[in-house]
Amino acid sequence: MARYVIGDIHGCAKALRSMIQELAPTSDDEVIFLGDYIDRGPDSRDVVEQVIRLQSVCKVIPLRGNHEWMLQSVVSRGMDDAMWLRSGGRATVTSYGGSIRKIPAEHMAFFESLLACYQTESEIFVHAMYDPSCEVETQDDELTYWSHLPPCPPAPHHSGKRVFVGHTPQADGEVLRQSHLVCMDTYCFGGGYLSAMNLDTESILQVDRHGHVRRVPVERFAMLLKGCFHWFRTPKL
Repeated sequence: MARYVIGDIHGCAKALRSMIQELAPTSDDEVIFLGDYIDRGPDSRDVVEQVIRLQSVCKVIPLRGNHEWMLQSVVSRGMDDAMWLRSGGRATVTSYGGSIRKIPAEHMAFFESLLACYQTESEIFVHAMYDPSCEVETQDDELTYWSHLPPCPPAPHHSGKRVFVGHTPQADGEVLRQSHLVCMDTYCFGGGYLSAMNLDTESILQVDRHGHVRRVPVERFAMLLKGCFHWFRTPKL
């Protein structure tokens, strides 16, 4: 059994397709997605279709990102669409044929099924950020979906579990790896990579938005640490 965690996809369907082909998961494997399947990139609809299809191949744990939160709020809760559209939502609407009314019911059911967080005995997975002193299930939505990691990372979680997040793009295209924190958002839509980590071996597979594969060697004796990592400033959305 292999376990993988995958960072923000943002409509980069070619990258996801190549990644799934390279990982070749089987029914015994588990794939955890950290959210932000949609917006900004060219084909959000195809990304969602791929993730839905993958659910019939292996165990998929799909988390909700702030971009899915915005789409759901516009479609189902009557939120004004201005913030979503200027945050990359126009690309998603285009991929669905120019109207949110054309989003298939199966896709809306997928969005509704997304999780706020996921935990194992030794790991926490959440889209954006965490409070070191708080249970992740009860923390504020601002942390779960919206807060970017600060220039110097937060303290370890009180549980002792390693926390995996996305949402804060790593401008250098490298996964942020610390003993207590991993950030998997490596800026695929902006010229970086879509990244997947094997949770047992810590090997990393990266694919650019055109579908070209890059394999990152495992550093077994000296983990890549970034004390105060490169912080890519984007709108806090």
